[in-house]
Amino acid sequence: MLELSRFAINTNAMAGTLEEKLRAAQGAGFGAIVLSGADLVGHPDGAEVAVELVTGSGLKVVAFQMLHDFEGLSGHMLDYKIEIARSMFDMMRSVDAPLLIVASTTSPHASGDPHKIASDLAMLGSLAAPPGIRIAYGALAWGRWISEYTAAWEAVKLANHANVGLAIDSFHVLARGTSREAFDTIAGDKIFLVQLSDFLWDVDDLIETARHRRVFPSEGNHNVALVDLVDRIERAGYRGEYSFDVVNDEYLHLPAPAIAARGRKAATWLAAQVGGAKH
Repeated sequence: MLELSRFAINTNAMAGTLEEKLRAAQGAGFGAIVLSGADLVGHPDGAEVAVELVTGSGLKVVAFQMLHDFEGLSGHMLDYKIEIARSMFDMMRSVDAPLLIVASTTSPHASGDPHKIASDLAMLGSLAAPPGIRIAYGALAWGRWISEYTAAWEAVKLANHANVGLAIDSFHVLARGTSREAFDTIAGDKIFLVQLSDFLWDVDDLIETARHRRVFPSEGNHNVALVDLVDRIERAGYRGEYSFDVVNDEYLHLPAPAIAARGRKAATWLAAQVGGAKH
């Protein structure tokens, strides 16, 4: 049975101030959130006040998003990204966030050499280890070299680092049309986070849909596929959190409690569907 306590909501799914987002998540029954650096540094009273709000909310921060375009770089470009990552680690420590989501690169300057990609991920995992942070690497559907979760999994395996695992985002799996059968061959303990969302119509522009038109599970056109995806991940042995990464321009014009309530409805629906699935 998929417990409701394993569901989190991303702050970017809701409009409003940080205070309003935290209250909405709590009010809808969520015990956890996925946070971004902008939530902290963008607070009008400063990052320290934002940190106090988060740590005092009682909500667990399960992950921090997102580091872009890290792997495959060299020279001063890589040095720059390392410093960005270190700064993110500092913010993460302040709110006890244990997991950094890293998106596959879209940079035209990045190498596609699998060994270079894996080496960079392993290096990032080593840098994150002292502050007690893990790296969840996920494929963007429009990634330059890695655009499917199967390729991201190969990179994670090649990195061979205890601190580096896989981030799964259902949107990118569904949008690419990648077969879900490969989930049956992935070790559940190497999946570090699963992010969930759906969409309503065929994707004509991956980036536009991903950034502006996602909907919650049970609201889109891929309910059967979503249930199958989660069911396979559960059978693989995944026991971590499921977060709702639902970025939608229409939702950002609605009160945060209304969106958090939609998230809770989606969690309840999905838990019931997966719990009743035939294994």
